[in-house]
Amino acid sequence: MRCVIARFPFDLSRNGVLESMKGVRPEPVTGESVIIGRRHYPVKQVGEVITRQDRRDFTAGEVIRAMTRLGFTCRGLPEAAPARAVTPYQNASELLGNPTPA
Repeated sequence: MRCVIARFPFDLSRNGVLESMKGVRPEPVTGESVIIGRRHYPVKQVGEVITRQDRRDFTAGEVIRAMTRLGFTCRGLPEAAPARAVTPYQNASELLGNPTPA
C-alpha cells in the first residue's frame, strides 16, 4: 500500500511492518499506540522504525492512518475519568468539612 508520511511516499505492507518491528522493544506508551503482534508500541516509535526518519518529521496522525489502513489496531489517548455527580447536599457537606450529624 502506498502512503505518504512526512511528505515522502512509502510502499508499506502488513508483513513488511511486522518484519521491521521484529526484535524492537516497545518504549513505554504515554499516548497513542499501535498494537503489532501482542505488543503495544508508541505511534512515533513505529513511524521512526518503518520510515527511518526522525520522529519530529511526521505526525502521529499520519502513522495512525497508515497503520489503520494496513489493518493494525491503533489506540488513542486514554480518556479522562468522568467527574462524579455531586448533589447540592453533598457539595455543601464537603465545603463544611463533612460534618457528622448529631
